[in-house]
Amino acid sequence: MTDLHDHSVSQVLPHEIADRLDDIVVVDVREPVEFQQGHIPGSVLIPLGQLPEAIADAVPALDRELVLVCAVGVRSAFGTQLLTRMGYSNVSNLSGGVKLWQSEGLAWSATDGMPLDQRTRYSRHLVLPEVGEAGQIQLLASRVLIVGAGGLGSPVALYLAAAGVGTLGIVDFDVVDASNLHRQVLHNLDRLGAPKVESAAETIRALNPDVSVVTYQERLSAANVIAMFSGYDLVVDGSDNFVTRYLINDASLHQGIPVVHGAIFRFEGQASVFHPYQGPCYRCVFPQPPPPELAPSCAEAGVLGVLPGVIGSIQALEAIKLLLGIGEPLVGRLLLYDALEQEFRTVRIKRDPSCPACADPSRPPQIVDYDWSCTPAGTVAR
Repeated sequence: MTDLHDHSVSQVLPHEIADRLDDIVVVDVREPVEFQQGHIPGSVLIPLGQLPEAIADAVPALDRELVLVCAVGVRSAFGTQLLTRMGYSNVSNLSGGVKLWQSEGLAWSATDGMPLDQRTRYSRHLVLPEVGEAGQIQLLASRVLIVGAGGLGSPVALYLAAAGVGTLGIVDFDVVDASNLHRQVLHNLDRLGAPKVESAAETIRALNPDVSVVTYQERLSAANVIAMFSGYDLVVDGSDNFVTRYLINDASLHQGIPVVHGAIFRFEGQASVFHPYQGPCYRCVFPQPPPPELAPSCAEAGVLGVLPGVIGSIQALEAIKLLLGIGEPLVGRLLLYDALEQEFRTVRIKRDPSCPACADPSRPPQIVDYDWSCTPAGTVAR
């Protein structure tokens, strides 16, 4: 490092770091509109006003080598002093800023992928190294099918739309009822009697115009499930019955599409990820449905309104992790939540080598319509 000035800010010249961009973190403290016009390759955008709150997420290690940059080196010098006071021990200012960098003919990246309005909307994603511009572009290109626009589907749809998942398919044959509104936050009183898929689409489009919504106002069945799943990257199961869950499971094994599972009952919920042939499937964990008296519907047993918000948010998070390929998804794990005790616990689950659905990848289960005891009803689609 070259100390160019007699004060507390350590300075570096462009040529000193030009060949080390893979080894350091370059933090650009300019505004998004400036960054969009061009920037040092690989640099992370954190506008100076957001630096104190955003730097810890972008660079958690206090000893990581950082170089701050702005247009001419004034704002970045202030940011360097700020990070030093925050405990970062290896931070320097790029003397002369991007103007000197460009004048020396060094590598330069013109932003041609994401327009300014998207950079502003997803700015908190862009500063996360695990997401960044490439990850956000991946989300915008992703396609997720949500089965159910009710209690679980509502937070899933809202958070995936807010995150910028580019295409959301919504499957639900029902209409909005007043009894839904204490938990199904996609809908409101003005839409009573309207199809849930249309109500959901209206809410999502108002939240994020980047998201394309595909609606399926029909009951999932053996006749339509394969075609409906086609073209989607993953499925989020927000259904409320075993018939649909088994059908989703079987179709996912045919299509090789992961399923993000969620279920709620009174004050309890659960979530998992069933990734075809990489972990257990739904039938490995639940070979047979419980008897009806042990699994009453929400209408019969009730459900705390906020509970699907908790489980649905977990499902949305698992979906984003899968789409970005980050973190450890809930494959081979069943997350259990007790709202009254405010307690989470995780149960390890294994793939059943004798599972009739997934034991042999070359022979996925027949796609059939199940009756309400979850035995085949005889209508074979494939």
